[in-house]
Amino acid sequence: MTSTTGSATDLDQVIVPAVPPVHLLTGDVPALQVADQLHLGSQIVGRFETSGMVGFKVASEGRPLRVTLSLSTDDRSVSGWHTGRTEPAGPGPRFLQIRSQGRLRQCVLLRGRKSHARVTFDLAPEEIPDDGLVCIEALDITEGDGISDAVRDAVKGRVTPDGVAGVRLNKVAFEEPPAVDYDPDTLDGIRCEFYTLISAGGLANLNRQGTRQIRAGMFLVNPALKDRFGSSGRITFRLGTKAEAPSLIPATWKRVNSELRWLRHATKKMLHAAAPTVVSVHHLRDGDMGTPEVAVRGNVTELTVPSPGSAPLLVMLAPVAGAVPTLECGIQG
Repeated sequence: MTSTTGSATDLDQVIVPAVPPVHLLTGDVPALQVADQLHLGSQIVGRFETSGMVGFKVASEGRPLRVTLSLSTDDRSVSGWHTGRTEPAGPGPRFLQIRSQGRLRQCVLLRGRKSHARVTFDLAPEEIPDDGLVCIEALDITEGDGISDAVRDAVKGRVTPDGVAGVRLNKVAFEEPPAVDYDPDTLDGIRCEFYTLISAGGLANLNRQGTRQIRAGMFLVNPALKDRFGSSGRITFRLGTKAEAPSLIPATWKRVNSELRWLRHATKKMLHAAAPTVVSVHHLRDGDMGTPEVAVRGNVTELTVPSPGSAPLLVMLAPVAGAVPTLECGIQG
């Protein structure tokens, strides 16, 4: 039967938009309108086959939206997982671009077999079309336009190919941005990643605070949310080092004595360890930003960068013998 209001039939499925604030936890929601290279899930929104896109109809009603994504990897996060292949992923971290409405919003590094990441960005009312369709893309760093060739050259051979393959999209949240965001002038390394200002391989234990180890040898600085930490114009990152832990051996007195000796040697080593060396800083769209602005004090390096605006920054670090570079804190202003 034809509806009296138009050409649609009475049997056509009614599209129910997501009304903010809303957290979408499965792929079985009427608001999900587009799924390209995404296998929908019953307990997660879905799992990407490779770089792909998901689109939701959202009733924004002319208001801005804050979009938050939860991403993770597991044993099935490999190329060809949907065909039954189980080959492990490459040794490097995954380098993902997150785009929405055609624009690059943030990037994430996911390192290891089980890692988690958050992505948060705002959409202005004029970026949301009248039909309310909000599209979110997850792309490998090697794909799409608008990424500097210098960036792709810098990470060539250091990141896992086809980085989006098998990545889980656990949750998507749409909310109104708060009227005012208040943040301190200093954030420790772990909370810098929780706030999505940086990405260094995945979220650390959120019950902890303190330094963030940068085992990937690189980290990303994402555009900050309006009025949030990092949006004031300049950010200084304080980088240090942490001694490598000893190899795991059986839990015996030999191990206890070994660890005590390691603590003594590690303390001496760190007192003489060189400060981390910042090799380069790249703007993802414009490429190499030239000589980094750094200040070295003992075994601490302070890197100052402008707050990213249109695209994230990629910071490349040199390896430190016998130690792991760490992000101690970020200081804005």
